[in-house]
Amino acid sequence: MKFIDLFAGLGGFHKALHNLGHECVFVSELDPTLRQVYQDNWGIEVSGDIKKVELEAIPEHDILCAGFPCQPFSKAGKQLGREDERGTLFDEIVKILEFRKPTYFILENVPFIAKHDNEGTWNAMKTELERLGYKVDHEIYSPQDFGIPQHRKRIFIVGSQIGLSHFSFKEIDKLKSDNIDIKNFIDLDPKNAKPLPKVNQDCLELWQEFIGTIPKDVRLPGFPIWGMEFGATYPFEEEYPHMLSETELAKYKGNFGISLKGMSKEQQLANLPSYARVESKFPDWKQRYIKNNRLFYKENKKHIVEVVKRISKLPSQSWQKLEWNVGDGERKITDYILQFRASGIRVKKVNFFPSLVCSNTQIPIIGWQKRYISKNEGLRLQSLEGVKLPANDNAAFKALGNAVNSHIIGLIANQLIKIPINKKVSNKNSEPKLNNIKTNKSIVI
Repeated sequence: MKFIDLFAGLGGFHKALHNLGHECVFVSELDPTLRQVYQDNWGIEVSGDIKKVELEAIPEHDILCAGFPCQPFSKAGKQLGREDERGTLFDEIVKILEFRKPTYFILENVPFIAKHDNEGTWNAMKTELERLGYKVDHEIYSPQDFGIPQHRKRIFIVGSQIGLSHFSFKEIDKLKSDNIDIKNFIDLDPKNAKPLPKVNQDCLELWQEFIGTIPKDVRLPGFPIWGMEFGATYPFEEEYPHMLSETELAKYKGNFGISLKGMSKEQQLANLPSYARVESKFPDWKQRYIKNNRLFYKENKKHIVEVVKRISKLPSQSWQKLEWNVGDGERKITDYILQFRASGIRVKKVNFFPSLVCSNTQIPIIGWQKRYISKNEGLRLQSLEGVKLPANDNAAFKALGNAVNSHIIGLIANQLIKIPINKKVSNKNSEPKLNNIKTNKSIVI
C-alpha cells in the first residue's frame, strides 16, 4: 500500500511502514536540515510547510501518517492547544483526509492532548475525524511497555474507513514485555559520546559529599531537594514575597539564609528562589516542598551546614536542586542515570531512560561512564537503528526528542492495515536508496 508521512522528522513512520512492505509517496517536513537528512536516508523528495502544499500535489494514498507537533498540547509547554498556530496543523491533516480519503490513518502526539481543555480538544478532533467516515480509536503507550528502556508516553490514534472490527489495541497489549535490560541499549565507552564536562562532574561530586554527610539511618528525601530553602525564612503560605513591602520583607531571609535587610524590593526578589518570585499564591504542592525542605535542614543542619555553603556557590539554581529518585538505593550518584534539568539534577534508577526531549540540555547521562548517551544509543531508544542523523549534536538530539518510536508504530500498523486480496504489496518499490536502514526483525508480518 501507499502512505504519506507528514511532519516526518527522522522518519519513524517511514521505517515502520517500510519494514512492513509499504511504499512512501509523499513527505512533508518543515525543518530544512531534517528534510535533507530524510532525503539522504530514503531517497525521496521532501516538501516543506504542509500549509503551503496544494492538495492536488499530494498523491493518492492508502495510509496517512502524522506525528503532528506536540508543543501546543504538551504539559511542558503553555498548553495553548488549537489556539497555538501549530495546533491548527491538525486541520491540515483533516483537509488531506477529506480530499484524498485514504483508508487508514495513524497519528501520534503527547497523551495530554486527550485531556486538554477538559477533553474539549480531543472530542472536537474525534468528531471531525468521524465526520469524514472514519472509525477512530486511541491508546497510550510507552517504549518501556515493549521492552525498550525509555519512559515516553504517547497517544496513538488510528482511523479506518472500513471499520475497526479487525483491529484492537488489546491485541497489541498482548505484545507487551516486562523483559527490559537497559544494558542491551548501552555501549561500552563509545568513541562518539560526549563526556560530561568537568564543571558538571564537580557539581555531582559536591552533591555526593552532601549525601555522604547524612547519617545512614536518615532516609534521603523523596521530595525534590531545594538547597535554596536551607536557611530561608521568607513567608510562603498565607503571605508570600510579592505581596509584602520592602520593609516587611526585610525581616526575613532568602536563598540559603541570606538576610533581605537593607535591600531594595528588586534586590530582595533577586535573592529569593526563582519559583518564589511569582505574583500569586503558591500552589499547595510548592508549599509542601518548601516546608519539607526547611524541616529537613533543621533536623540535619549539623551534618550538612558546611557542604550547603558550597552548594550555594553553584552557578545556577537548577544545580542547587537535587531529585533523588532511587529511594533506598546505594548512595552513590554515579551509579545511576542522570539529567541536568531546569527542575534540578535528577538521579534515577537504572531500569529505563527518561523521555528523550527536544532540548539538548536534558540529554540523559550514564553516571558510571560520566558521559551523555551517544547518538546511536538515542537511535536505539527510538527504534531508529541505521537512520542517519544531523551531523550537529544539538540538531541530532532535538530530532530524536521529536521522533516517533518506530517499533510501536510497526506493531500498530501491522494490526491495523488489512491488505485487500487483490492488492499485493511489494517491497521492491519501497527500498530506500541507501543501505543503512535496518529492518525491525521483531515485527512479524
